[in-house]
Amino acid sequence: MSKSFSVSEILNYLPHRFPFMLVDRVLEYDPGHRLIAIKNVTFNEPFFAGHFPGNPVMPGVLIVEALAQAGCILAFLSSGNDVSSEELYLFAGIDKARFRRVVTPGDQLKLDVTITKMKSNVLKVNAIASVDGEEACSAEIMSIRSKVEK
Repeated sequence: MSKSFSVSEILNYLPHRFPFMLVDRVLEYDPGHRLIAIKNVTFNEPFFAGHFPGNPVMPGVLIVEALAQAGCILAFLSSGNDVSSEELYLFAGIDKARFRRVVTPGDQLKLDVTITKMKSNVLKVNAIASVDGEEACSAEIMSIRSKVEK
């Protein structure tokens, strides 16, 4: 596994920006195999204003999106490219998504993605999001590498 890197380096691997960048730090990675990252969930996240006032819960679709973004970073690290290249990884599918725990402000979401398939332009990862060692979400996520039209 390689060393960690911060949000300033993550910007090289994700095309997302505030408020839609959902990965705060990469803790470790092994190109072609696995990446572990974190998302610090804070009360001032824009989605908490409406989901749900008085009982803030991180939307499940955003937990899945955070996992997909971690997979995207791993894909770029594995290919040797970054977002300045003429390629992007686009969300293509999700299977076996399960939600087992709510995620609330103050939680630190650990994002653990492992490549199960990386061929041609297809990336498939097994993804698990957890809080304090307790699984919050798991899914199989597929992305397609696509040329960027500028």
